[in-house]
Amino acid sequence: MLDREGFRPNVGIILLNQRNEVFWGKRIRTHSWQFPQGGIKHGETPEQAMYRELHEEVGLHKEHVRIVARTRDWLRYEVPEHYIRRDARGHYRGQKQIWFLLQLMGRDSDMNLRATDHPEFDAWRWNEYWVPLEAVIEFKRGVYEMALTELARYLPRLNHHNRYLRSGMRPPQRHGHEGQRGDESGGAEDQGQPEGSESDQH
Repeated sequence: MLDREGFRPNVGIILLNQRNEVFWGKRIRTHSWQFPQGGIKHGETPEQAMYRELHEEVGLHKEHVRIVARTRDWLRYEVPEHYIRRDARGHYRGQKQIWFLLQLMGRDSDMNLRATDHPEFDAWRWNEYWVPLEAVIEFKRGVYEMALTELARYLPRLNHHNRYLRSGMRPPQRHGHEGQRGDESGGAEDQGQPEGSESDQH
């Protein structure tokens, strides 16, 4: 489903934990890291598509998150021709996205990268909000920067540190996700499916 300009409607998801860190997923069988995203099907609203993609890619349901904010308008990126399937060249240009900022209300253990038979990620980690754009495939970096910048004003206020200082307690130690971090080298190379395929990931 393309618009008149050749852009496919799509949603992007920035998922926060209680420390305002973001879910950062490694695309399956690549060294490219990204946020969850996917196409909007015919008849779906952006919000409905977001909840569907959230479950398909991260294994979470509506009750596991709350919507903090969304971008006001579509954010667009064009896909280089060599990433586009041959039969889609000439009329497919790229993606136009509505981005959602979500906060995880459940637990890390609620997430499941293999909720479907076609996983998009094979590893994940919590990353600081301003993700390393050099780990993102090049043609998506501008949209990532625009989405993060627009939604940063809505980040929930953190009071955890001050609460521990007042009570004289030590903050709990942070723990990693053993077996789920994957390769953190973060190269930008992406060997995924050609653009215009059903994955809607480019």
